[in-house]
Amino acid sequence: QVQLVESGGGLVQPGGSLRLSCAASGSIFSINFMGWYRRVPGKERELVAGILRSTSTNYAGSVKGRFTISRDNSKNTAYLQMNSLKPEDTAVYYCSVQAYTSRGSGILYTYWGQGTQVTVSS
Repeated sequence: QVQLVESGGGLVQPGGSLRLSCAASGSIFSINFMGWYRRVPGKERELVAGILRSTSTNYAGSVKGRFTISRDNSKNTAYLQMNSLKPEDTAVYYCSVQAYTSRGSGILYTYWGQGTQVTVSS
């Protein structure tokens, strides 16, 4: 079993910054993909940013240039640095990882965190 613990959400004024963290633990052999998604009530969950083990990244167009995803493979932790926050960034942010749980299994499992609320408001 793999557990994801998210932290760093909260209330911030427009133009402010927040840093989200996602720490994975449990039966992990190797994590391939780590990503942050967000969901606004009434809308589909969307990928905000993702990073592969190779450190290749991708971002939603709406956050490019403002958000930066990074990871520390030694800690199985991903980070999302969010700058120049806007009210439309308000959402519940979810961490997700795709991981191998044993050597040689060849099967990637997807895990989700509980979500952390980010509210951008004056």
